[in-house]
Amino acid sequence: MRLPTIEARSLCKSFGPVRANHNISFSVNAGELLCLFGENGAGKSTLSACLTGLFPPDAGEILFKGEPLRMASAADAIRKGIGLVHQHFVLVPDFTVLENIVIGSEKGFNVQYVEAEKKLRRICDNYGIGIDPNAWVRDLSVGERQWAELLKALYFDADVLILDEPTATLDVENSKKLFRIIDKLKSDGVALILITHFLDEVMQSDRVAVLRQGELVGIRKTAETTPEELTRMMVGRDLEPIIRERTPVGPDRLVLENVTVIGVGQVPDLDNVSLTVRQGEIFGIAGVAGNGQNPLMEVIAGVRTLAKGRISLDGKDIGGLNARVIKDIGLGHIPDDRFVEGLVSEMSIEENLILGDQRGQFASKLFLDFPKMQRNAVQMIREFQISAPSGETKAGDLSGGNAQRVILAREMRLASKVLLANQPTRGLDVGVIEYIHSRLLEKRADGVAVLIASSELEDLLNLCDRIGVLFQGRLMGIVETEKTNLEEIGLLMAGKVKEDAA
Repeated sequence: MRLPTIEARSLCKSFGPVRANHNISFSVNAGELLCLFGENGAGKSTLSACLTGLFPPDAGEILFKGEPLRMASAADAIRKGIGLVHQHFVLVPDFTVLENIVIGSEKGFNVQYVEAEKKLRRICDNYGIGIDPNAWVRDLSVGERQWAELLKALYFDADVLILDEPTATLDVENSKKLFRIIDKLKSDGVALILITHFLDEVMQSDRVAVLRQGELVGIRKTAETTPEELTRMMVGRDLEPIIRERTPVGPDRLVLENVTVIGVGQVPDLDNVSLTVRQGEIFGIAGVAGNGQNPLMEVIAGVRTLAKGRISLDGKDIGGLNARVIKDIGLGHIPDDRFVEGLVSEMSIEENLILGDQRGQFASKLFLDFPKMQRNAVQMIREFQISAPSGETKAGDLSGGNAQRVILAREMRLASKVLLANQPTRGLDVGVIEYIHSRLLEKRADGVAVLIASSELEDLLNLCDRIGVLFQGRLMGIVETEKTNLEEIGLLMAGKVKEDAA
């Protein structure tokens, strides 16, 4: 009987009082794709970290090809043939792709770069990955950095490959390409573990292991289950459908007129964009990643410089104001990268919850009002269902879903007039997505103007009253959600002008 390539037996891992993994057992065979499916904070990333030497398990054991596995570090895992494609990139921006891959290899400082480059180019050709090994990582797009992470694992000829949310930064075509690569890896006999929150990706696996609150709920053959059953196993209940009721909209609240933002080489990142978001309306921004969504949100929030045009909030020109002043006027901003731009990882939840308001209601003369900060954290943790031991927990120790809840709590409190939400559900499970959708609809009902940028078209169609489409920094058209469809939006995303746009 063929032994599994990798097997976990009664694996346990805790962080203080938080039990991240408890008594988890599963195995993966050569040429098999197992999906780890669970809510944010269910223990998936901790489990993968134990399997790849990043964390030592507290109890249980890991077997590799039938033999007990002992790892003191991630480098041990790589040498033994276990690779991890990280959800959050572990790349040095000022190194090339090749340097990022070979630095830390067992050859140390004696790396033969010419031979290493030849090997990397063969891998790129074999799997159809179009990245120059000598490109600087700082110059790569987010999607290209994801390919660089994958190349790091492929370079060391892994027998086991763990992919942690690998398509979170990829567009539709590149996501399909990744699954073609996965199929090739399976045919080459690699054992694969996929962590994803996309149900259509879950259903492409061979088996699914469902985690909830650090425990294994069950394992199903994918061909013998349904997305509905897996979702019930994951959250422990049926999800409620999001209902976007028709509500009256008020006057214009956020107005952009011919807004232009200049990027590298004096090329516009945003080119002559005009749009209006009304009181009590959710306005969506669709577009392939990198077509102006970030510059749009950042120039409104005062993070980027307005080169031309006018931005007004309730008739007041805010185009020349800095981010702090704009927040004080009543604008909240959920950025697209929660750990880099949304939180200070080394600060506590209490401290992160008052960012942007530390000079306001949480200031006491020259010092912070710590009792008030603590009361605010207790209230926000309860109201936004943030799973953490206390408000003193560091933000960097939170799961993606709980980190997003912290940002949501802070920015929704600040957003008395306008809320900007840039990719608010990226990388999150269906339970957290349901929750975020409901809170955004609450803001809409309170008369706040909500502007959302999302790569998830279904999100936009479910939530938004109107949708604008960006292509190469230009607004191609604006459509009413109830009068459009995926095909029409897709054409606009490809640069086809809609002459009768609303």
